[in-house]
Formats: sequence, C-alpha cells, structure tokens
Amino acid sequence: MVGRVFCFSRIIRPIRPIEFELEVMIMSHSGIIAAVSDLYRNLRLSHYRNLFGQLREKAGSLSATEAFSAEVIYLLDRPTIGEFADFIGISQPNASYKVTSLVTKGYLERVCSNDDHREAHLHVTKKFLDYYGRQLPDMKSAVSSALTSFNEQEIELLAKLFHKLNRHLVTQS
Repeated sequence: MVGRVFCFSRIIRPIRPIEFELEVMIMSHSGIIAAVSDLYRNLRLSHYRNLFGQLREKAGSLSATEAFSAEVIYLLDRPTIGEFADFIGISQPNASYKVTSLVTKGYLERVCSNDDHREAHLHVTKKFLDYYGRQLPDMKSAVSSALTSFNEQEIELLAKLFHKLNRHLVTQS
C-alpha cells in the first residue's frame, strides 16, 4: 500500500510530505530543547561547583546571595542601583543594602554618572574580576576540548547557531 504508514498492524491515514516535515521538525525541536537544557544544566552545575568551591566563611568573603548579586551586576554591565533592582525584582532599598555590602567587601564601587551626579553606576572591581575569572578557564578548556571532535564547518555552524539563539533569547527577555 503505497502512501500509507503501518503502525501496530493498523493502517494510518496517509501522511502528506508537509505533515511529515512538520513532524520531523517538531521531533528535532524537542531534541534541540533537550540538548540545550542539558547544556544549560551542565554549565550551571559547573558554575555552582566553582562558585561554592571559592566561597569561604571568613571576613570579606562573599555569601551565595552576594556572589549572585555581583555576577548580575557584572553581566548587566555597569547598571544603576535602580536598574539592578528592577532586573532582579527587588525594592531599591533592598538592592542598595546588597550593593553597600559588596562595596564594603571591595567587590563593587559606585561611580557617579557624568550626566547626573545624583545617579551612580555600579562597577565591579579587580577583586571581583579576579574572583570571577577563576571560573572562566574551566569553561574555556571544556569548550576547547569538546570542539576537538568537530570539523571546521561544524564549528562555524555551531558558532552561527549560538549567535542566532543568543540574539533570539535577548529579544525575548
């Protein structure tokens, strides 16, 4: 029977090419979703292992909440306290408290805005960059190691796909 698909010895309605392509696309999307989820999970677990390995219970060290706050400030690239508060969904006084703690420990500094001296931008310090940078070599070596199994075309395609995915994620947030 040409044009029909058999399943459990039953005849199923014929599948048109467009439906088959859609089904394959949906199945491949779920595979991509699972792969991206696994990648994200492994990256975060690696990050947390490194993060908690560096947290020490001594004066001047970062608590987990402070480490997350400092990282968000770093990733937001010199936000104001208001922008930081809005991004993580907390009140401005609560954000100010967190920032003051990070400034006191030497991980952040407040830099007055050139345009409006009432406004300060949050800059991470060398102390934070040293702390944060200790986690990056692991990422670089892991990626370099993984890429050895790809040829040049696959690496270029992978880079394009990641750039496209990142652009999409940024527009969705």
